[in-house]
Amino acid sequence: MFAAYFDCPGGPENLYMKEVMKPNPGEGEVLVKVSASALNRADLLQRRGKYPPPKGASDILGLEAAGSVAGLGPGCSGRWRIGDAVMALLPGGGQAQYVTVPEGLLMPIPKDMTFIQAAAIPEAWLTAFQLLHFVGKVQEGERVLIHAGASGVGMAAIQLVRLAKAIPIVTAGTQEKLEATANAGAAAGFNYKNEDFSEKVLEFTQGSGVDIILDCVGSSYWEKNLNCLSTDGRWIIYGLLSGGEVHGDLLARLISKRASIHTSLLRSRDKEYKERLVRAFTEEVLPHFSGGASPRLQPLVDSVYPLHAIAEAHRAMEENRNIGKIVIEIPVCGKKGPPQCGKVGHLKLRFIQDHL
Repeated sequence: MFAAYFDCPGGPENLYMKEVMKPNPGEGEVLVKVSASALNRADLLQRRGKYPPPKGASDILGLEAAGSVAGLGPGCSGRWRIGDAVMALLPGGGQAQYVTVPEGLLMPIPKDMTFIQAAAIPEAWLTAFQLLHFVGKVQEGERVLIHAGASGVGMAAIQLVRLAKAIPIVTAGTQEKLEATANAGAAAGFNYKNEDFSEKVLEFTQGSGVDIILDCVGSSYWEKNLNCLSTDGRWIIYGLLSGGEVHGDLLARLISKRASIHTSLLRSRDKEYKERLVRAFTEEVLPHFSGGASPRLQPLVDSVYPLHAIAEAHRAMEENRNIGKIVIEIPVCGKKGPPQCGKVGHLKLRFIQDHL
């Protein structure tokens, strides 16, 4: 099979499509023929040599995939059948023509959803769901500040906060991104590049601040985060885009508000935790992606790149050009000859969520 690959850590130019061994499903595993995957910040970090996959996981990039069941390993429960349309949360291996998945980490794709749309769900939406419900314990009426609001996790979090009957507030770096977050349901949005988001948040909340902060930025935001965090608030850190080193009296400021810091990584969680997360998401959230559901949830796809243009996709994410998810289309594997790939380039799908 073919997969996204790099021989040594470095820039996007190191990526290429390589022929590798097709995996075989083990005990309780399902073989999925992948039609689409999606890009995540973890892929960029892994390519740079800064975020190796967990022990025992595939070293191929890709933390999510959508496709069809192509094989069943021994001991499977019988829930899945050959040909079923599925999407999966993965520790790695999604940007390849086939991937093996523990059956408990698979989710059915809603009937009116394409593989491209489905590939935008598992990692981003499960991360946001976990942060809000498993970690943050969000409650109705609470105010939630979401940094990187136009990212895949950010756009998912906005909708999930609304689903929980709470109030989403976001930060983003351009007016275009703020408009996209407003279309997704953000109650307020602030440009972190030209205004003090903590002052704006306090103004919007009439001085009371936010109850939860979803923070993927880290050190450069710590003071402003504490400025606008409410008494007894929860600050949840799940990424360190600006680094992790803090200079200042963080602990005294934290204690003065009786606030708490939570940290979370999903990729390194054990299989049992992930299965519990997938089961809860499937029961509580997945039905809202189907037509006729109220409220209706929608994955936002920014752009689609063919697998052989994986380097271009990485550059787009590194330059923060995307609003929503960057999806990687996986080529069909023919019986003879090379895989059939789309033409070089990418398809822009920005702002078509009303048609998803």
